[in-house]
Amino acid sequence: MKKLVIFDLDGTLLNTIEDLGQAANYALQRNGYATHSMASYPYFVGNGVRRLMTRVLPEDARDDETVDKVLGDFIAYYDEHCTDYTKPYNGMPELLQDLHFMGVGMAVASNKYQAAVTKIITHYFADIPFIAIEGHREGVNVKPDPSVVFSILSKAKCLKADTLYVGDSGIDMETARRACIDSVGVTWGFRSKKELVECHADVIVNNPTDIVDIVEKGIQIS
Repeated sequence: MKKLVIFDLDGTLLNTIEDLGQAANYALQRNGYATHSMASYPYFVGNGVRRLMTRVLPEDARDDETVDKVLGDFIAYYDEHCTDYTKPYNGMPELLQDLHFMGVGMAVASNKYQAAVTKIITHYFADIPFIAIEGHREGVNVKPDPSVVFSILSKAKCLKADTLYVGDSGIDMETARRACIDSVGVTWGFRSKKELVECHADVIVNNPTDIVDIVEKGIQIS
């Protein structure tokens, strides 16, 4: 039985794409650049908000000064509107409660900046006693660098063999691989099942309840 489950945030715990897209489009429009459709944003996100800003800008406007300016406007807007449209995926609140009642530790590992991660998680899951809520901080590499996972393992005092990493993207699967922990790819998020397969997810699930079975039954994942 697994003792710790580490969850990605965007596309795994919560559908955040509308708020991310609205904030990015606000920042682009404020600076005179064309906006993007909401349908395009799942392919822009995943590597932190600075990389998001770089991707949504025209190729000839991706210098550091421009990215810094647009990023500042994005953060100012997102800080105020990050819970306007965001919502938990169906079955996710129940999954977290089930794991809590089972005595399984839980943590969050996100490439979103720390202030936003803390605000969003405490807003939607205030009743869940996460061992750690880890977002991106200056000086710490973003996923797929496994530093965030190692930080969580240290706080949880949990072995890699007793840990499960759950995410919706290839970045998440690579993070788990580099950290040498078992991975679960979820199909309800921002990326395709094909991406999860190609990035060697140990198990792919279509429903949050499947994660309970993996944790509880101690299924061997290789």
